[in-house]
Amino acid sequence: MGRGSETVIDGSTTVVITGGGSGIGRLVALAAARKGAHVVLWDRDECAVHGVVAEAGAQGGRATAVVVDLTDADAIELAAAETLMLGPVDVLVNNAGVVSGKPLAELSVAQIERTMRVNAIAPILVTRALLPAMRDAGRGRIVTVASAAGLIGVAGQTDYAASKFAAVGFMESLRAELRKEGAPITTLTVAPFYIDTGMFEGVTTRVPALLPILSQARVATQILAAIESRRTLLALPPLVRIVPALKLLPAPVADRLADALGVNQGMDAFRGRSAAARSTDEALR
Repeated sequence: MGRGSETVIDGSTTVVITGGGSGIGRLVALAAARKGAHVVLWDRDECAVHGVVAEAGAQGGRATAVVVDLTDADAIELAAAETLMLGPVDVLVNNAGVVSGKPLAELSVAQIERTMRVNAIAPILVTRALLPAMRDAGRGRIVTVASAAGLIGVAGQTDYAASKFAAVGFMESLRAELRKEGAPITTLTVAPFYIDTGMFEGVTTRVPALLPILSQARVATQILAAIESRRTLLALPPLVRIVPALKLLPAPVADRLADALGVNQGMDAFRGRSAAARSTDEALR
């Protein structure tokens, strides 16, 4: 699995992916399985996750389904125990995520709590449950798929941005903690811009040449490549990496630049969203 401080995904690697039953999680899982890894998929949708296991098997890969509700702390502990019975975990990908896409005043308490539990609390609890075994094995790579919304505030997505800021902060603190104790475990934070998850129909961002709407396949491919590298941050597209620097500027200047780039517009700023997406309160990232 290891090569220096890099992670090699091959037949000796076990990869755990939360939210592995659909979207980016599914694509990363199938790609890792094609490289020979044993992929363990955590998802609350039993039919979906078993479907991905079948897909991986059809392409000659190895995959195991673990049905778990990431809003339930006890269920996470049980899922971790079940997973560790299969052997040591080499790579953990905290991928599961939800988004409401509503202004704060329109959100219910239940919606806010679910967003925070899935996007912010679950990565912490899942990592906490699997980290001791990584320490014992003397290796590991922890990945959390956050968002550009975790780098700068986003209009109309207050709960989502708050959860992603928490996810980014968790990963930065975890990296510092692991580095201080000299643990042979590395971290990777993924911060993509808008991803085409079926919530948009033929629309573009304000500066499409620099900040395009990303395809799920492109994001999954780059996540897998970054896992096998020494990177600690994967910003997609690369321009997103400078977004936090806007906060160092005077507020009026930062606001004008953010508006010009379109980095802080909410989902409703895009025209052409599908009727299905508009009628869906929560959708996977």
